Amino acid sequence: MQETNKKWLYLFILSLIWGTSYILIKKGLVGLTPLQLGAFRIVFTTIFLFLIGFKKLFKISKQQWGWVALSALLGTFLPVFLFAYAETQIDSSIASILNSLVPLFTIVLGFLLFKIAFTRNQIIGVVLGLLGAGILIFQGAEVNPEQNYLFAGFVVIAALCYAGNANILKAKLQEVSSLAIAVGNFSVMLIPAVIVLYFSGGTQLNIEDPEIKSSLIYVLILAFFGTALAKILFNKLVQISSAVFSTSVTYLIPIVGIFWGLLDGERFTLIHLVGAGVILTGVYLVNANRKQKKTNG
Repeated sequence: MQETNKKWLYLFILSLIWGTSYILIKKGLVGLTPLQLGAFRIVFTTIFLFLIGFKKLFKISKQQWGWVALSALLGTFLPVFLFAYAETQIDSSIASILNSLVPLFTIVLGFLLFKIAFTRNQIIGVVLGLLGAGILIFQGAEVNPEQNYLFAGFVVIAALCYAGNANILKAKLQEVSSLAIAVGNFSVMLIPAVIVLYFSGGTQLNIEDPEIKSSLIYVLILAFFGTALAKILFNKLVQISSAVFSTSVTYLIPIVGIFWGLLDGERFTLIHLVGAGVILTGVYLVNANRKQKKTNG
């Protein structure tokens, strides 16, 4: 019973952390460019992870480092910049909803790259998810004509990257501990992030500027909670529950993201609600099928 309570607690905390990440990105962009925000996020997170798990690097074999590097590229490096650029033009609440496409893309890429079979319900779920994304992007552009909803495409690409990373972790890095993968990922990204930080002017920022100072604080919070701590908590959640239960965090993240967006004055209309509902219905069909297969097995 105690472990049951613990998994629900982890699920709730993860929902709050990941759902809050989108508004933190938005606030961080007030004083930073997308390149600076993404680079600082990686550098800060690397420091946190090195403090708790540097020795785990020696647990990764030479053959595994290539996959760890690819996992870093798809699972973190590209998405942190893609989300930052997306939120220069679209609301944080919309970004949080579109990120729910990850489980759907995971199914598609699993089939295309690793020939993992999927069922009719999962196909319907994927189609519904894409339909919901289309509603959000095209109708959302009419609701917010001052925003460039083409930038929502960056979130869709980031979701594809996350899905690719999920398949790599499952197919190629199953024997590596979750903390070792996380530390390995960020050790690979540290030098590229520092280079990006330098050429984007991040090393020459005036931290006495109130906007820059507050933005750096937001990114620091994002790096510690939204990236480093969230990775550890999610790994713990998977260990004490199941993959099906863990992915249910997908349903809760948009709720938290929408809540913060509304508090920050973002517009959320009925058409946004319809799009979100269609996406989450698709996610439900995909996960319900997984649950049924596990029960039958």
